[in-house]
Amino acid sequence: MTALLGLLLLGALFATAGPLTLARARWADREPVLALLVWQCLVVAVLLCCLLSLLLSLSAGLPGARGLLFRGAPPGVGAAYGLAGDEGWGRFCAALLAAGGLWTAVSLVREIRAARALRDSRHRELASRSPELPPGAGDQPTRRERLVVLESGRPEAWSLPGPQSRLVVTTGALSRLTDRELAAVLSHERGHVRARHHWLSQVSQALAAGFPRVGVFTAFRDQVGELVEWAADDRAARRHGRVITAHAMVEINAGRGVFGSCAGELPPGQLAQAPRRVDRLLAGEPRLPVLTRLWLTLLALAAPAAPLLLAVAPGLGALR
Repeated sequence: MTALLGLLLLGALFATAGPLTLARARWADREPVLALLVWQCLVVAVLLCCLLSLLLSLSAGLPGARGLLFRGAPPGVGAAYGLAGDEGWGRFCAALLAAGGLWTAVSLVREIRAARALRDSRHRELASRSPELPPGAGDQPTRRERLVVLESGRPEAWSLPGPQSRLVVTTGALSRLTDRELAAVLSHERGHVRARHHWLSQVSQALAAGFPRVGVFTAFRDQVGELVEWAADDRAARRHGRVITAHAMVEINAGRGVFGSCAGELPPGQLAQAPRRVDRLLAGEPRLPVLTRLWLTLLALAAPAAPLLLAVAPGLGALR
């Protein structure tokens, strides 16, 4: 049972200490893409701890599952895990973890279905209401991407991801932005689509909605909303300059503070990001040194590797 208890403790450690450590990190605004990787690795590590704990607890509670799990293993490997004789504890852990896994799947399916329904309705609305932008406006679209314009006096820009992605601007934005500012705005939104930021948002929303009292999932949701905007800002700034991108953000936020990857009314927290994003662009903080980035990447990848190593350690020890 040592491996099972170790996985449960490791998962609890990741879920509590991980968000606290990342909250004190002062480099995330300089490396938002790397910060997204670190958060994803942390969440994957927590989920791996739960999944591997479920497998071992099933093996402890059900002899048939234990025989299936260790079928074909060399003699002594199954006994090294010490799962026999703890059927009651194993069944309790398995039931608890299975319920959590089922609820996670339900929350994820529900979030995906809601997001797909909203996206499909917006695609239908755009198809009926908006013409294509003239050729040459902003960056050239890819084969499966289309720039569309909506008649509205409010300056807005957003993206609709999907198999046929759309980059949408309003006539108010076209009249207010210069060509370079419009190109920066479209580059920002294109960054959301090409980096699949909507997938990250859906997963983080599903986990936070399914487990609102688990701090690592709520912190993951909150941080993803900010980090994806910083990552898209950096993409636009690399192509069109920080000052142009910051000025475009100010112009398109005029009167409403709207500048994001989703249409319609945005949550107050996302609206409040605009001033900080402008300050960040104008400050132009340098990136972390290459060796520091490499070290942080290796640490991030070590998080999901740790539960895998812990799970196989007793079996490897029995083979010596």
